[in-house]
Amino acid sequence: MKTKTRCPWCESSEQMIKYHDEEWGVPIHDDNKLFEFIVLDTFQAGLSWKTILHRRDGFRKAFDNFNIKKIAKYDEKKIQSLLKDEGIIRNKLKVYATVTNAQFFLATQKEFGSFDKYIWQFTGGKAIKNNWKDHKKTPAKTKESDAMSKDLYKRGFKFVGSTICYAFMQAAGMVNDHLHSCYRYNKV
Repeated sequence: MKTKTRCPWCESSEQMIKYHDEEWGVPIHDDNKLFEFIVLDTFQAGLSWKTILHRRDGFRKAFDNFNIKKIAKYDEKKIQSLLKDEGIIRNKLKVYATVTNAQFFLATQKEFGSFDKYIWQFTGGKAIKNNWKDHKKTPAKTKESDAMSKDLYKRGFKFVGSTICYAFMQAAGMVNDHLHSCYRYNKV
């Protein structure tokens, strides 16, 4: 039986393989799912994706299943309880940023009709299909992620540097960065 060829970054755990095989690079157009990835990528800053992915259920529970409207209204009491929650990364700046980002996410939804419509404009409304043969050649950021970062900062979002934006673009399927040799390359 032939095994599937995957992107090498995912092979460190079953959970990473499952994420790679089922989610990473699949185009997302659902605002709630897009917000979930904004939250997770905010917390990823300076950490590995594996660390965040392994705590995803903790984040989901702590942040009311990524309910944007609820998070936008979190008060100081709720924020303090999050800072004690061992199921998430207890970083004060990132917790506050998540509340701020929920507020600006809602404002952006209102302005554009959906966050999906807003965010996909940075790739012209379609996924960019790259053709990487070596994962070490995959960039950490691009001109598209630079433009996204600049605009998100202008709108008031936090933890949206170009590298974080590019990781978001990869996760949300705005770019297909599966290696050309990966079995998922032509599937997404």
